[in-house]
Amino acid sequence: MLPCFSKTFLGIECFGCGFQRSFIFLIQGDLFAAFKMYPAVFTMLILFGFILINFKLKFKHSKKIISKLAYLNLSIIIINYIIKINI
Repeated sequence: MLPCFSKTFLGIECFGCGFQRSFIFLIQGDLFAAFKMYPAVFTMLILFGFILINFKLKFKHSKKIISKLAYLNLSIIIINYIIKINI
C-alpha cells in the first residue's frame, strides 16, 4: 500500500487517510470495517460509478446529481477528518 506523505513527513493525517485500507476491506466483504476505516468510501464509489456510467448513458440531470454526490462526499470526508483529529 502507498504511504501517506502528509502523515509520514508532517505527522498529520490527510483527508484521504484510510481510503486504501477501507477499499481493501470493502473488496474482502467487510462492510463494517470499511465504513469504520473511511466512511466516505461508499459515497465515493457511488460518485465514481455514476460518473463512469454517465459517460456511456448521458443522464438528463447528471450535473446536478454529480454535484450533490460530490458535496455529500466532501461533507462526509470533512466531518470524518474533524472527528479523527479530535480523538
